Amino acid sequence: MGKPHVLAIPCPAQGHVIPMMELSQCLAKNGIKVTFVNTEFNHERVVKAILDTEKINELISLVSVPDGLESAEDRKDPGKLTEAMRKVMPLKLEALIEEINGTPGDGITCVLTDFFMAGALEVAEKFCVKRAAFLTAAVTLMALTINADKLIDDGIIDEDGTFLKNEMIQLSPSMPKMSTTHFGWTCFPDPTLRKIIFHSLFQNNTSAKLAQHIICNSSNELEPWAHTFIPNCFQIGPLLASRRLGKSTGYFWPEDSTCLDWLNQQPENSVIYIAFGSFTIFDQIQFRELALGLELTNKPFLWVVREDIIQDIDGAYPEGFKERVKNKGKIVNWAPQQEILSHPSIACFLSHCGWNSTIECVSNGIPLLCWPHFGDQFLNQSYVVDHWKIGLGFEKDEKGIIGREEIKNKMEKVLGDGKYKMRAKELQEKIIDGVEEGGRSRKNFENFIDWIKEN
Repeated sequence: MGKPHVLAIPCPAQGHVIPMMELSQCLAKNGIKVTFVNTEFNHERVVKAILDTEKINELISLVSVPDGLESAEDRKDPGKLTEAMRKVMPLKLEALIEEINGTPGDGITCVLTDFFMAGALEVAEKFCVKRAAFLTAAVTLMALTINADKLIDDGIIDEDGTFLKNEMIQLSPSMPKMSTTHFGWTCFPDPTLRKIIFHSLFQNNTSAKLAQHIICNSSNELEPWAHTFIPNCFQIGPLLASRRLGKSTGYFWPEDSTCLDWLNQQPENSVIYIAFGSFTIFDQIQFRELALGLELTNKPFLWVVREDIIQDIDGAYPEGFKERVKNKGKIVNWAPQQEILSHPSIACFLSHCGWNSTIECVSNGIPLLCWPHFGDQFLNQSYVVDHWKIGLGFEKDEKGIIGREEIKNKMEKVLGDGKYKMRAKELQEKIIDGVEEGGRSRKNFENFIDWIKEN
C-alpha cells in the first residue's frame, strides 16, 4: 500500500493559498503525499514565482483546474468568481480524483479543503475518502458564519445578509465584539455582490457539516474560547514556515529579496514595515497621504507597493517623494514577509490585518498599526486593538481619509509606548510555546497526522 495521499484545495486567494501550502509542507514533512490544487490562473502565478524561491517538498505535486472564468475576466470580482467556481469545480475535482486514482497504489485517501470551499467535501464523500476542512482565518469568523441563521432569527441581519441595525454584538462574552457593518459579507457595498457572498457562505455551512476533521491556523493562546464554542475545530497554528520548514512558498508574485540586505543595514527595532496584502486598492488621495505620513515620521521604512495597488502607479507618489526619502525608505513590489517580520530591525507593522499577516506579526512579537479594508480584517483589528492590546487603528477625517498627521501620530504612539512591544512579546512567547513539544497546537497537529495515516 502506498503513502497516504491528500488532495489539498485552497480558496483562490493569496491569503488562503499560502497557509494551505504551509500545511501541505508540514504534511509532506511527516511522510504524507500531497496533490495541491490551484485554479489554472493561480497555478501559473505560483509556478512562476516559485522559480525564484526554494523548491517545494518532493512529496507535493502542483496541479490545476479551471475556475470557470475566461482568461480576460476579472478575478478580483469575488461574486463572479464565486459563482463561476461553484458551477465548474465539483465536476473538475471529480475528474481529477478519478485520474489520480487510475494509478495503482497512488489513490487519494483524504480531501483537505479550505473551510470556505466546503463543496469539495461533497465530492470527497462520493469517493468514500476522508474529509477535512482547514480554516485559514480566525475561528471567530467561522463562528459568525455558521451562526448566520441565528443572526437572521435575532433580527440582526435579513435573509440576504444585510445588517438591520448598526450595532456591536458578541456571540459569547469571551469573544471580541463585532460591528454589524463589519461582518465578513456586509463590508461589500454592492448589495448584489453582498447577497452572492452571503448565500455562498450559507450554502457552504451545509457542506462543511461533512467534514470529519476541522483544523485552523490559530491557537488557544490567541482564541482561548474557540474549542469550547466549536468543539470539533482544532487549533494547529501558527503554521509559520519560517519556524517549521525553512522558507514559505505559494506566492503569486516573485519576491524582491534585496529588501533583506537593506534591512541588514538598519538599526535594531527601527524600521516601519508597510504591506497591504494582495487585494487592497488605494485611490490617489489616500495613497499620497500614506506616503506623506511615512515621510513625516522621519523613520526608516520598508513599503510593499504592488503594481496594481493603484492606477497609474508611476504618477501616484507625491512630487519629489522618492528623492526625499531615498536614504530612509525602500519600496518593493512584493516581499518575503515572514523573513521580514522575524528580522531584528523591524519595529512595527502597518497592515491591512489579513489573518495571515496578523498571525505572522504576533508570532514575531511585533506591534501592529491596523488599516483594514474589507472582510474579516475589521474583526482581526478588534483582536489586535481591543483584546490583545498590541496595536492601534486609525481614525478617518470627515472625507473618509486617513490623513498624514493621523498616520504620523499613531506611528509615534505605538513606537514610543513600550507597552505595545512588551505585550506583543508576551503574546509571542505564549503562542510559540503552543507549537513546541507538548504544546496544545503541536498535539492537535500530531493527532491530525495520525488520523490521516489511519487505515
